[in-house]
Amino acid sequence: MAQSDLLTRFLLAEAGIRGVHVRLESSWTELLSHASYPPNALERLGEVCAASTLFTGHTKVDGCLSIQLRTTQDAGLRSIFAECTAAGTVRGIVRLNGDEDAPQDLRELGADALLAITIENAGLDPDQPQRYQSLVALSAARFDQAFEAYFQQSEQLPTRLLLAADDSLAAGLLLQKLPGDTGDEDGWNRVNALFDTLDRSELLAISAESLLRRLFHQESLELLGGKNLAFGCSCSQERVDAVLRSLGEEEARAAIGSDGVAEVRCEFCGRRYYHSLAEILSLFKKTIPEALQSKTIQ
Repeated sequence: MAQSDLLTRFLLAEAGIRGVHVRLESSWTELLSHASYPPNALERLGEVCAASTLFTGHTKVDGCLSIQLRTTQDAGLRSIFAECTAAGTVRGIVRLNGDEDAPQDLRELGADALLAITIENAGLDPDQPQRYQSLVALSAARFDQAFEAYFQQSEQLPTRLLLAADDSLAAGLLLQKLPGDTGDEDGWNRVNALFDTLDRSELLAISAESLLRRLFHQESLELLGGKNLAFGCSCSQERVDAVLRSLGEEEARAAIGSDGVAEVRCEFCGRRYYHSLAEILSLFKKTIPEALQSKTIQ
């Protein structure tokens, strides 16, 4: 795990501002190694992966935080999903319409496009996690603009956000005014002006500490610690079994190929799971003789 894959929390105490910086490098390239995306889709996915990771440094998350975009508009992009866990593992995926690419301007996705931010924490029952979901209207051209508006409305705190991604890096920077009357009177305006000098290419090119010290060297910058990040997938044999059970016996058996094995491939990490007929039938508490007998009776 490379040191460049890092979430960094910081404080600008005199200005009364807290912030989070995220940089994904080896985790991002590993994520991309499991799929091939056209340029716009790749950039949009990187931005959402960076955002989901940023938000785990902004909000209390014991389990995982995910961001999902869905739209019914025929604009190339069907959905985007990104997830970051409290342990710092990141994964994500884009689904497109055929060979089309995602739009550069997200407003092309139509008025029905929504972003869902979901936080999943452990509940008293391990099998029943607590879920909290917020919906974000996608009325801006870029994801960072949409999230800025969301934080302004939901938390009623001035917030700035910048996201960027290319085929080797994904990064994000979030600033938010601390609740209450903290900081000097001109703090937010001053730091906001500094934030506006940063562009996406600089966000990708400069490491966290160097970037923060360059931007805020006159603002009593205090680094609050970091968290290592890595690509990680939560797929498992148990989850695949649950998916096959949800399909029902007939559809699960239909997935068996000519070699007598059903193959399930995880879209996030590429791992493959194999099930024989006997293993599929065992999911439905049947044996092969029982299955043959029931088929004969039918």
